[in-house]
Amino acid sequence: MQQPYRTVDIERRGYGRRYTWLPVDSLSREGFSIDFTDAYLRPDQIDIRIGDTVRWREGERLLQAQVAEVRREPRALHVLVEGTTPLPPEAFFP
Repeated sequence: MQQPYRTVDIERRGYGRRYTWLPVDSLSREGFSIDFTDAYLRPDQIDIRIGDTVRWREGERLLQAQVAEVRREPRALHVLVEGTTPLPPEAFFP
């Protein structure tokens, strides 16, 4: 069975878009994780900070939340979010 391709967009206030369509391995309304096993990149090379805005799609709905916690392990990145809210259907973020 093929798994869905999950991505998130990360924005930072005063900076703008940090990542567009950043692939993640698990994604929920509580946060997301990226597994770096057998990957060239490492968790410390991904610049996500507390307070960054995260947006992602859940079906046809666009959701937004704020990064509350970032935890880095040798081969994984775990991000917890808070304040998850659905955005209106007309929301557009190029």
